[in-house]
Amino acid sequence: MTTLLYILTLILGLGLLIVAAMRPQRAATSRFELNRRAETGDSHARHILHRESLLGDVLSLQRIVVALLLVIVAVLCVSVFGWLTGLIVAVIIALEYGSIARLNFLKSWAQKLYSRVESKLLQTIEHYPKFFAVIRSVTPDNADDYQLESREQLLHLVAGADAILSADEKRTIKHSLEFSNLTVSSIMTPSGVIDSISRRELLGPLVLDDLHRTGHSRFPVVDGDINHVVGMLHIRDLLTVDAGKHSTTAEKSMEPRAFYIHQDQTLQHALAAFLRTHHHLFVVVNEFRETVGLLSLEDVIEALLGRKIIDEFDAHEDLRAVAARNPRDNNNSPKHTDV
Repeated sequence: MTTLLYILTLILGLGLLIVAAMRPQRAATSRFELNRRAETGDSHARHILHRESLLGDVLSLQRIVVALLLVIVAVLCVSVFGWLTGLIVAVIIALEYGSIARLNFLKSWAQKLYSRVESKLLQTIEHYPKFFAVIRSVTPDNADDYQLESREQLLHLVAGADAILSADEKRTIKHSLEFSNLTVSSIMTPSGVIDSISRRELLGPLVLDDLHRTGHSRFPVVDGDINHVVGMLHIRDLLTVDAGKHSTTAEKSMEPRAFYIHQDQTLQHALAAFLRTHHHLFVVVNEFRETVGLLSLEDVIEALLGRKIIDEFDAHEDLRAVAARNPRDNNNSPKHTDV
């Protein structure tokens, strides 16, 4: 009798490990995508969806079988080894069976066995829906779809979606998601490369030619220096200036309104301000209302889309890179020292 109990304990213990090692594989495709494909008439997607709907019952049954086998093995251990020794063996089995079931060779063998019986098991579940409804009610539902917890997680998924999204589409999505975190100072044209014009400047042929050669379409009109912007001069407005007959000043041709935005404002705020004011260029100021740069509507759209918008007036593709090279030799006296 004792030998029979030994054999039965070993057989049920092995069965416990095999059942615990089985891992019914859910579909790699999300339920949302499967539903979308099924609605288009994809029969394979409908088949997978049907299988997915039954896998929850398979997992529930697996938990219940593991629990029952664990209880039976514990009772048999007590019967075979006595109360003290049997209890110790039962506790060890309860604590370690999960680790043993994760051994690769055991998982591989258990998975092959499960693959052979899965179709029969699913048919059994379909034939006895009421019974498995009871099982399902006492075990948690393991949905395959999950919720995104952060913007970084979404960016990670987008970065890995090479088979779905083109490089341009991924770049657009990435920049759109990061758009709300960007500030004006991160994309503005720095003051070191701003081409401005004095309000008293006569718009003669030489000045008009110099303005056109800059490659810019708009120029801040200043009263003394760049920290006193009094208006905006648009190069298109200069097409009507008859420089051969008489010269006019920048102040007379400029748009007298100037719009200022703080360098720490978000690009979302800047875009809303562009739409509200119907203006295309803002003067960027710091906390002391000193001019630190210019922000154009094109700059904001480029940051949103993740691509450059090069028009007929653009002479430089990256004015921030130009400013970093310091082409105007700003604050670079022969005996200067950076401290």
